[in-house]
Amino acid sequence: MATEIDLQALEKLKAAATAARQAADAAQAYADEIAASASALSGGAIDPFVFRLAIFVLAVFVGYYVVWSVTPSLHTPLMSVTNAISSVIVVGALLSAGVDVGANADEGAGAARFYGFIALVLASVNIFGGFLVTERMLSMFKKKG
Repeated sequence: MATEIDLQALEKLKAAATAARQAADAAQAYADEIAASASALSGGAIDPFVFRLAIFVLAVFVGYYVVWSVTPSLHTPLMSVTNAISSVIVVGALLSAGVDVGANADEGAGAARFYGFIALVLASVNIFGGFLVTERMLSMFKKKG
């Protein structure tokens, strides 16, 4: 019975993630249109960056409330997804950290390498912490004794 509930919750989570992805894509398209329209209507006086910043701030608040409303039984699958996303960040960070800073390199190669290294360290800490939290959550479901 417990696994049926977990499977149903996982299916609901997948459906919610798909809907959220589609909503985010639609929101991005609308945000770009609104920013461009507001800039055109104001004769360029209002920068589209201001609208995008406002949308980002709103997304932070929405994300905060979404994350904190997740039930504990869904925490472990969400951590696994977070670890997968962080692994993609590690690949990008490795590519950035591996930029050639030799004589023929661009002037921003040093900065790209530095930020790539910082991203690599932070994503690695995130992955390691995610595995620790996942292990702790799974240990709560093991029988004692």
